[in-house]
Amino acid sequence: MAKLIAAPPRFSRQEWVLSNHSKYDNAEKQRASAERLKAESDRLLDETEKQTRKTQRDVQKKFEQRIDDINFWKDELDHKLDDIAKENDTLIAYKTRLENALEACREPLAIAQQCLVNREGRKAIDLVHDDVQKNLLKEVETIQGVMALLQKTLDQTIEQIRRNKSAKYYLEKDLKDKFSAKDIDEACAELKDQTPGIHYSEGSAKIEANSVTPDNWQEFSNKNIEKAEREKNASINLRSMIDAIIIQTADDMQRQVDDTNLAFDKRIAETKDTKAKLEDHLSKVQGEILEMEKNIDKLQKGIDHKEGPMKLAQTRLTERTYRPNVELCRDPVQYRLIKEVGEIETHIGRLSLTLAQAEDELKGLIRNQLTLEEDIGIKTNTIDIDDVDCMGLRKSIKIKKF
Repeated sequence: MAKLIAAPPRFSRQEWVLSNHSKYDNAEKQRASAERLKAESDRLLDETEKQTRKTQRDVQKKFEQRIDDINFWKDELDHKLDDIAKENDTLIAYKTRLENALEACREPLAIAQQCLVNREGRKAIDLVHDDVQKNLLKEVETIQGVMALLQKTLDQTIEQIRRNKSAKYYLEKDLKDKFSAKDIDEACAELKDQTPGIHYSEGSAKIEANSVTPDNWQEFSNKNIEKAEREKNASINLRSMIDAIIIQTADDMQRQVDDTNLAFDKRIAETKDTKAKLEDHLSKVQGEILEMEKNIDKLQKGIDHKEGPMKLAQTRLTERTYRPNVELCRDPVQYRLIKEVGEIETHIGRLSLTLAQAEDELKGLIRNQLTLEEDIGIKTNTIDIDDVDCMGLRKSIKIKKF
């Protein structure tokens, strides 16, 4: 059996002791470091927990402030939306008033134009450019001017309604976004650490490229409110103008209609008076015709009555030519008979001349009668047109202030 030989020691006792003390020191240092790390960890955990809670409280406060800001602008938008909506509804009612006022002009215009057409049916001298004609033309011009103004104002009103609706649309859109943002932020503000469904979202901690600053956010809503306010004020001013226009145009038309009716009344009275005077003259002329016919008959009879005396005188003269010899004497009888024939011829001539004049005068009276009858017919036609046709139509003219 081989003899074991002991290996020489590798380390000395001193080295062994030093090694142990070294390990003691290292362990102590490591333990102390671990203790310090634990203390630091506890401090850090407490600090981070406090900071996290503080941050969460700050975030919560910011959410509350943000929600308050949203509520403020939401209320402002909602108030302005209510204003512009009510104003637009009112303006739409004014638009209906304008449409009714414009439509109400058509009948008076048609009546005035029909009166002008009717008056073209006047005849001869009565086809005169009188005050009625002038006022009718002015009435047509006035109504057409009123209709043009009402149409222009209606167009302005339609455009303002469009602008009001545009302002209302942007308010509604902004308000809708505010509701959505409020719902999102309120939901976010309600979330807790233990809320089910919360999760990690990589890359969420960033500012979106299309986001705006708080100042831009406020300015956006403020511009929408200012636009709505401008349009509301413009709408109110337009309504005030519409009130004035409707009243003024109705007054203008009524004034002109009254002037035209007055002109009609005067013209009708004048025509009736003239017709009455013509009829009076016609009656006198007809009476004169009867008298002249009687006068002609008397003259003709007077001439006829001279036939007997003429025959008698001429027969005597003829018979006396048969006196014999010296008896054929130019005695006073002969001279008187000859003078008698001359006198009778003179009488017949004068009566015949007067008869011819009377017949001419009768023809003149008859012509005058026909002229008067024709003119009376013309005046009757004019009265029918003005008093019956035109004024009958004009009674239905009603100027309304809508």
